[in-house]
Amino acid sequence: MRGAVHRVVVLALDGVIPFELSLASRLFGVATDPDGRPLYEVVTCSPDGKPVRTAADFAITVEHDSTVLAEADTVVIPASEEFAEIVDRAALPRRAAEALALIRPGTRIAGICIATFLLAAAGLLDGRAAATHWHHSDRFRRLFPEVELAPDVLFVDSGRVLTSAGAAAGIDLILHLIRSDHGSVVANHVARRCVVPPQREGGQAQYVERPVPHSSDAGTSRTRAWALDRLHEPLQLADLADHAGMSRRTFTRRFRAEVGLSPGQWLTQQRVDLARHLLESSDLPVNRIAERVGFGTGASLRQHLNTTIGVSPGLYRRTFRG
Repeated sequence: MRGAVHRVVVLALDGVIPFELSLASRLFGVATDPDGRPLYEVVTCSPDGKPVRTAADFAITVEHDSTVLAEADTVVIPASEEFAEIVDRAALPRRAAEALALIRPGTRIAGICIATFLLAAAGLLDGRAAATHWHHSDRFRRLFPEVELAPDVLFVDSGRVLTSAGAAAGIDLILHLIRSDHGSVVANHVARRCVVPPQREGGQAQYVERPVPHSSDAGTSRTRAWALDRLHEPLQLADLADHAGMSRRTFTRRFRAEVGLSPGQWLTQQRVDLARHLLESSDLPVNRIAERVGFGTGASLRQHLNTTIGVSPGLYRRTFRG
């Protein structure tokens, strides 16, 4: 850490995709404390400090070489078209390997899109869960069976190393980092400034190319909206399926295809998210919050919060209401 400001270093490698490259500076760059002071410092480097060829018809000039990685609190690695050429650990680009070796142990690392291939080839994902672009998921599984690929989610937080699905899922990942560091109020402010949703529903399963359904097929979005207004109620799968006018089996299949989660997993996620918001923004007792979000009891809320983010409601409130 540099004082109270968290230093983010973006590593740009040849073939970098400009959209992914811009995400860290744009999102972290507008995160401020209540007095308007920046919470992050973002710098961009290349392995040797020289201009970097992008996947577009231009190159970029950076101010730093890879030595700044040794000063990072968080390292962000945007996708490069060259990462798609990684076929095993021996294919790890030499300059990338040398740059990664400069990162201090314990430094947080976030890979966007197919940067997952680079991290896996470097051995940083061994025994961890990870996400990558759905288009490359089958090949990733074949190349790196020691990594637990989560193909349907927008991002995976495995502690020190975090990974996202394709392109815009990098936004979801960085907002998650900001939310983890400073709470939902700051993350929501960043999202509003950048005109993006603070948290997107579901995973990347909803973006995977599939045959267009018959025009008479109904989706589950209307039922999801209906359920969000009734999280305090003891909603069951039968209630959701009845509202959608489907059998439970059909509803579950379509729900998972659209959202990437089962109805039960999705309901739990929405209830945890609402509980976190209420813990940050209200003085309601834990038992009352548990009732409001549909967990029923404070004990149930504590269990779900511990399972999801590893802390108790009291600790979460003390951390994010400072």
